[in-house]
Amino acid sequence: MNPGPRPAADRRGNPAALFFSRAHLRYNSGMDVVPGKLVVISGPSGVGKTTLLRRLLADLPHLLPSVSATTRPPRAGERDGVDYHFMPRADFESRRKNGEFLECCQVYGRQHWYGTLVSEVTPRLAAGSWVVLEIDVEGTLSLLERFPEAITIFVEPAHPDQLVERLQGRGTESAEAMARRLEVARRELLEAHRYRHRVVNDDVGTALARIESILAAAGLPQHGATEPAQPDTQPVTMPVQDRTTQGARS
Repeated sequence: MNPGPRPAADRRGNPAALFFSRAHLRYNSGMDVVPGKLVVISGPSGVGKTTLLRRLLADLPHLLPSVSATTRPPRAGERDGVDYHFMPRADFESRRKNGEFLECCQVYGRQHWYGTLVSEVTPRLAAGSWVVLEIDVEGTLSLLERFPEAITIFVEPAHPDQLVERLQGRGTESAEAMARRLEVARRELLEAHRYRHRVVNDDVGTALARIESILAAAGLPQHGATEPAQPDTQPVTMPVQDRTTQGARS
Protein backbone atom coordinates (compact mmCIF):
# COMPACT_ATOMS: atom_id res chain seq x y z
CA MET A 1 0.00 0.00 0.00
CA ASN A 2 1.33 3.45 -0.89
CA PRO A 3 1.59 5.49 2.35
CA GLY A 4 1.56 8.78 0.45
CA PRO A 5 4.19 11.49 0.11
CA ARG A 6 7.27 11.33 2.30
CA PRO A 7 8.25 14.42 4.28
CA ALA A 8 11.99 13.82 4.04
CA ALA A 9 13.09 13.97 0.40
CA ASP A 10 11.75 13.23 -3.03
CA ARG A 11 13.14 10.64 -5.42
CA ARG A 12 15.81 13.02 -6.70
CA GLY A 13 17.05 13.88 -3.21
CA ASN A 14 15.63 17.39 -3.08
CA PRO A 15 14.18 18.53 0.28
CA ALA A 16 10.41 18.15 0.42
CA ALA A 17 8.76 21.12 2.11
CA LEU A 18 5.65 19.18 3.06
CA PHE A 19 3.39 20.73 5.70
CA PHE A 20 0.95 18.07 6.86
CA SER A 21 -2.74 18.83 7.17
CA ARG A 22 -4.55 17.43 10.18
CA ALA A 23 -5.68 14.63 7.88
CA HIS A 24 -2.03 13.62 7.43
CA LEU A 25 -1.48 13.75 11.18
CA ARG A 26 -4.49 11.53 11.85
CA TYR A 27 -3.11 8.93 9.45
CA ASN A 28 0.48 9.08 10.72
CA SER A 29 -0.59 9.04 14.38
CA GLY A 30 -1.96 5.52 13.98
CA MET A 31 -5.66 6.27 13.67
CA ASP A 32 -7.57 3.97 11.35
CA VAL A 33 -7.53 6.04 8.16
CA VAL A 34 -7.01 4.03 4.97
CA PRO A 35 -5.36 6.21 2.30
CA GLY A 36 -7.45 6.82 -0.79
CA LYS A 37 -6.45 6.17 -4.38
CA LEU A 38 -5.48 8.44 -7.23
CA VAL A 39 -7.23 8.04 -10.60
CA VAL A 40 -5.75 9.70 -13.68
CA ILE A 41 -7.66 10.11 -16.94
CA SER A 42 -5.85 11.25 -20.08
CA GLY A 43 -6.50 11.36 -23.79
CA PRO A 44 -6.04 13.59 -26.81
CA SER A 45 -8.04 16.78 -27.31
CA GLY A 46 -11.47 16.02 -28.73
CA VAL A 47 -11.68 12.45 -27.46
CA GLY A 48 -14.48 13.27 -25.01
CA LYS A 49 -12.65 12.72 -21.72
CA THR A 50 -14.15 15.83 -20.08
CA THR A 51 -17.68 14.60 -20.84
CA LEU A 52 -16.80 11.19 -19.44
CA LEU A 53 -15.33 12.72 -16.30
CA ARG A 54 -18.46 14.78 -15.64
CA ARG A 55 -20.61 11.68 -16.01
CA LEU A 56 -18.30 9.73 -13.70
CA LEU A 57 -18.51 12.38 -11.00
CA ALA A 58 -22.30 12.41 -11.30
CA ASP A 59 -22.50 8.61 -11.03
CA LEU A 60 -19.83 8.02 -8.37
CA PRO A 61 -20.19 10.20 -5.26
CA HIS A 62 -17.04 8.75 -3.69
CA LEU A 63 -14.89 10.04 -6.54
CA LEU A 64 -13.66 13.59 -5.89
CA PRO A 65 -12.43 15.88 -8.67
CA SER A 66 -9.07 17.62 -8.66
CA VAL A 67 -9.47 21.01 -10.33
CA SER A 68 -6.41 22.06 -12.32
CA ALA A 69 -5.01 25.58 -12.17
CA THR A 70 -4.30 27.61 -15.29
CA THR A 71 -3.20 31.06 -16.39
CA ARG A 72 -5.42 31.06 -19.47
CA PRO A 73 -8.60 33.16 -19.38
CA PRO A 74 -11.91 31.37 -18.84
CA ARG A 75 -13.99 30.44 -21.86
CA ALA A 76 -17.69 31.14 -22.11
CA GLY A 77 -19.55 29.17 -19.45
CA GLU A 78 -16.46 28.14 -17.49
CA ARG A 79 -16.49 28.76 -13.73
CA ASP A 80 -13.54 29.51 -11.50
CA GLY A 81 -12.95 26.71 -9.01
CA VAL A 82 -15.18 24.33 -10.97
CA ASP A 83 -13.67 23.98 -14.43
CA TYR A 84 -10.27 25.41 -13.47
CA HIS A 85 -8.65 27.57 -10.84
CA PHE A 86 -8.02 30.60 -13.06
CA MET A 87 -4.94 32.51 -11.89
CA PRO A 88 -2.93 35.51 -13.00
CA ARG A 89 0.48 34.45 -14.26
CA ALA A 90 2.23 36.16 -11.32
CA ASP A 91 0.11 34.21 -8.81
CA PHE A 92 0.78 30.94 -10.62
CA GLU A 93 4.52 31.63 -10.74
CA SER A 94 4.57 32.44 -7.03
CA ARG A 95 2.75 29.22 -6.17
CA ARG A 96 5.05 27.24 -8.44
CA LYS A 97 8.15 28.63 -6.74
CA ASN A 98 6.61 27.89 -3.34
CA GLY A 99 6.16 24.23 -4.30
CA GLU A 100 2.37 24.27 -4.29
CA PHE A 101 2.06 22.13 -7.45
CA LEU A 102 2.49 18.39 -7.82
CA GLU A 103 3.21 19.01 -11.48
CA CYS A 104 2.88 21.93 -13.86
CA CYS A 105 3.59 22.74 -17.49
CA GLN A 106 3.39 25.33 -20.22
CA VAL A 107 1.41 24.21 -23.25
CA TYR A 108 0.71 25.35 -26.79
CA GLY A 109 3.73 27.45 -27.58
CA ARG A 110 4.45 28.28 -23.91
CA GLN A 111 1.51 30.65 -23.83
CA HIS A 112 -0.30 29.36 -20.74
CA TRP A 113 0.57 27.46 -17.58
CA TYR A 114 -1.40 24.48 -16.26
CA GLY A 115 -0.82 22.57 -13.03
CA THR A 116 -2.15 20.26 -10.32
CA LEU A 117 -2.20 21.82 -6.86
CA VAL A 118 -0.93 19.73 -3.96
CA SER A 119 -3.92 20.92 -1.92
CA GLU A 120 -6.30 19.35 -4.45
CA VAL A 121 -4.80 15.88 -4.04
CA THR A 122 -2.57 15.06 -1.07
CA PRO A 123 -4.86 15.93 1.90
CA ARG A 124 -7.80 14.14 0.28
CA LEU A 125 -5.81 10.96 -0.32
CA ALA A 126 -4.56 11.04 3.27
CA ALA A 127 -8.15 11.36 4.49
CA GLY A 128 -9.15 8.22 2.58
CA SER A 129 -10.83 9.82 -0.44
CA TRP A 130 -10.48 8.78 -4.07
CA VAL A 131 -9.33 11.65 -6.27
CA VAL A 132 -9.56 11.85 -10.06
CA LEU A 133 -7.39 14.05 -12.29
CA GLU A 134 -7.75 14.86 -15.96
CA ILE A 135 -4.21 15.66 -17.14
CA ASP A 136 -1.89 15.04 -20.07
CA VAL A 137 0.57 12.20 -20.64
CA GLU A 138 3.64 14.00 -19.32
CA GLY A 139 1.77 15.06 -16.21
CA THR A 140 0.74 11.45 -15.64
CA LEU A 141 4.31 10.21 -15.93
CA SER A 142 5.44 12.85 -13.42
CA LEU A 143 2.74 11.90 -10.93
CA LEU A 144 3.56 8.20 -11.25
CA GLU A 145 6.97 8.94 -9.74
CA ARG A 146 5.20 9.89 -6.50
CA PHE A 147 2.05 7.77 -6.85
CA PRO A 148 3.15 4.54 -8.60
CA GLU A 149 -0.09 2.79 -7.61
CA ALA A 150 -2.28 5.37 -9.36
CA ILE A 151 -5.03 3.97 -11.57
CA THR A 152 -4.23 5.40 -15.00
CA ILE A 153 -6.80 5.35 -17.80
CA PHE A 154 -6.16 6.51 -21.36
CA VAL A 155 -9.24 7.41 -23.42
CA GLU A 156 -8.75 7.00 -27.16
CA PRO A 157 -10.96 7.42 -30.25
CA ALA A 158 -12.18 4.54 -32.34
CA HIS A 159 -10.68 6.37 -35.33
CA PRO A 160 -8.48 9.51 -35.55
CA ASP A 161 -11.07 11.20 -37.77
CA GLN A 162 -13.31 11.47 -34.71
CA LEU A 163 -10.85 13.92 -33.15
CA VAL A 164 -10.99 16.18 -36.20
CA GLU A 165 -14.79 16.17 -36.22
CA ARG A 166 -15.05 16.96 -32.50
CA LEU A 167 -12.46 19.74 -32.59
CA GLN A 168 -14.16 21.31 -35.60
CA GLY A 169 -17.47 21.05 -33.77
CA ARG A 170 -16.13 23.18 -30.91
CA GLY A 171 -15.68 26.13 -33.24
CA THR A 172 -13.06 27.61 -30.92
CA GLU A 173 -9.85 26.71 -32.76
CA SER A 174 -8.02 28.39 -35.60
CA ALA A 175 -6.69 26.14 -38.36
CA GLU A 176 -3.19 26.53 -36.93
CA ALA A 177 -4.28 25.69 -33.39
CA MET A 178 -6.23 22.67 -34.59
CA ALA A 179 -3.26 21.38 -36.57
CA ARG A 180 -1.10 21.75 -33.46
CA ARG A 181 -3.62 19.88 -31.31
CA LEU A 182 -3.88 17.06 -33.83
CA GLU A 183 -0.10 16.69 -33.91
CA VAL A 184 -0.07 16.53 -30.11
CA ALA A 185 -2.88 13.96 -30.26
CA ARG A 186 -0.85 11.81 -32.64
CA ARG A 187 2.10 11.82 -30.24
CA GLU A 188 -0.07 11.13 -27.20
CA LEU A 189 -1.72 8.15 -28.86
CA LEU A 190 1.75 6.65 -29.20
CA GLU A 191 2.10 6.83 -25.40
CA ALA A 192 -1.18 5.08 -24.60
CA HIS A 193 0.66 1.84 -23.79
CA ARG A 194 2.09 3.51 -20.67
CA TYR A 195 -1.35 3.46 -19.02
CA ARG A 196 -2.77 0.58 -17.02
CA HIS A 197 -6.08 0.77 -18.85
CA ARG A 198 -7.15 1.92 -22.32
CA VAL A 199 -10.77 2.76 -23.10
CA VAL A 200 -12.10 3.45 -26.60
CA ASN A 201 -14.71 6.21 -26.59
CA ASP A 202 -16.81 5.26 -29.58
CA ASP A 203 -19.97 5.51 -27.48
CA VAL A 204 -20.11 7.57 -24.27
CA GLY A 205 -22.36 5.13 -22.42
CA THR A 206 -20.18 2.14 -23.26
CA ALA A 207 -16.94 3.95 -22.40
CA LEU A 208 -18.46 5.20 -19.14
CA ALA A 209 -19.51 1.70 -18.13
CA ARG A 210 -16.01 0.42 -18.89
CA ILE A 211 -14.34 3.06 -16.70
CA GLU A 212 -16.80 2.49 -13.86
CA SER A 213 -16.07 -1.23 -14.08
CA ILE A 214 -12.33 -0.54 -13.83
CA LEU A 215 -12.81 1.60 -10.74
CA ALA A 216 -15.18 -0.87 -9.09
CA ALA A 217 -12.64 -3.66 -9.61
CA ALA A 218 -10.00 -1.43 -7.98
CA GLY A 219 -12.18 -1.05 -4.89
CA LEU A 220 -13.99 2.27 -5.33
CA PRO A 221 -17.02 2.30 -2.98
CA GLN A 222 -20.30 2.22 -4.87
CA HIS A 223 -23.66 3.87 -4.19
CA GLY A 224 -24.91 3.54 -0.64
CA ALA A 225 -21.50 3.06 0.98
CA THR A 226 -20.35 5.34 3.78
CA GLU A 227 -19.00 8.66 2.58
CA PRO A 228 -15.24 9.13 3.16
CA ALA A 229 -14.07 11.75 5.65
CA GLN A 230 -13.30 15.15 4.19
CA PRO A 231 -9.78 16.44 4.93
CA ASP A 232 -8.95 19.51 6.99
CA THR A 233 -7.08 21.31 4.26
CA GLN A 234 -4.15 23.46 5.32
CA PRO A 235 -1.37 24.81 3.07
CA VAL A 236 0.59 21.90 1.66
CA THR A 237 3.72 22.22 -0.44
CA MET A 238 6.28 19.89 -1.94
CA PRO A 239 8.84 19.93 -4.78
CA VAL A 240 7.18 20.51 -8.13
CA GLN A 241 7.53 18.52 -11.33
CA ASP A 242 8.09 21.38 -13.77
CA ARG A 243 7.92 20.80 -17.49
CA THR A 244 7.23 22.39 -20.84
CA THR A 245 5.01 20.40 -23.18
CA GLN A 246 2.32 20.50 -25.83
CA GLY A 247 -0.12 18.50 -23.75
CA ALA A 248 -3.82 17.81 -24.03
CA ARG A 249 -5.04 20.32 -21.48
CA SER A 250 -7.47 22.59 -23.24
